[in-house]
Amino acid sequence: MLYVQVLVNGLVLGGLYSCIAVGFSLVWGVLNVINILHGSLIILGSYAAFFAYQYLHINPFLFVPVAAFLLFCLGYAIQLAFINRVMGSPVLITLTLTFGLNLLLYNLMILAFKADFRKVILSPPLGSINLGGVIVPIDRLISMGFALALVGLLYALLRGSRIGRAIVAVRMDREAAQLMGVNVSRIYAVTFGLGAAMAGAAGSLFSVMFPISPETANALLGKAFVICVLGGLGSVPGVMVGGLTLGIIESYSALFFGPEYSVTISFTLLILLLMFRPTGIMGRRGYQ
Repeated sequence: MLYVQVLVNGLVLGGLYSCIAVGFSLVWGVLNVINILHGSLIILGSYAAFFAYQYLHINPFLFVPVAAFLLFCLGYAIQLAFINRVMGSPVLITLTLTFGLNLLLYNLMILAFKADFRKVILSPPLGSINLGGVIVPIDRLISMGFALALVGLLYALLRGSRIGRAIVAVRMDREAAQLMGVNVSRIYAVTFGLGAAMAGAAGSLFSVMFPISPETANALLGKAFVICVLGGLGSVPGVMVGGLTLGIIESYSALFFGPEYSVTISFTLLILLLMFRPTGIMGRRGYQ
């Protein structure tokens, strides 16, 4: 029963990981920008949910669409104001730019919120459910459901909407999409905004499950990177599979080797994948 409990814990954690990584994968795949800012955007969404609950008494689960909208606006503005100026430049240029923007946002959050860890404590608590001896906290179960639903919603957007098809077209061939009348600069801004929106939504869910601090941003960025490589860049279902896989691996690693080694094992897995299967589990050219 212990191993079943660990498996369930890993699946619940992996659902949140999928939501954390999918925005990072979207921006990287479409804009060819490794967005170092992503982890800080997640934490910013967490702080927004934390203060909304503390001062406005808005449940973090209900705040998810608000956090997504606010971060979409911020991401859209950042792309138009800064990143759009260096689109088409070598990856090192965009990497350096997002690194600098991340330093700016990180230090602003340190200045505004300090480095203390905070967590949303729901009142009244939602408790837990017992499924044949497997105990699952209800708040984590709801977070997993929200996270997977958001990933599925993004997948449906890319597959079934006009803006989604334009994003896929730009991802596949920017020049051909431009010749067909697609406003590439606008699509880049929308895509970056969607990535930030997913970060904000994930941050709102994250605030319920874990303590938040600006210091957590780099760890979340690292997990997003591992999941993208694990699942395959350019595949939304791959990100979901990668997130769930990483959650399970971390849970069993914590059981067998101790929680302090879970990150080490995750990055060891990253190195092995880069060596033997760099496309990841479901990676392929273009979004499905």
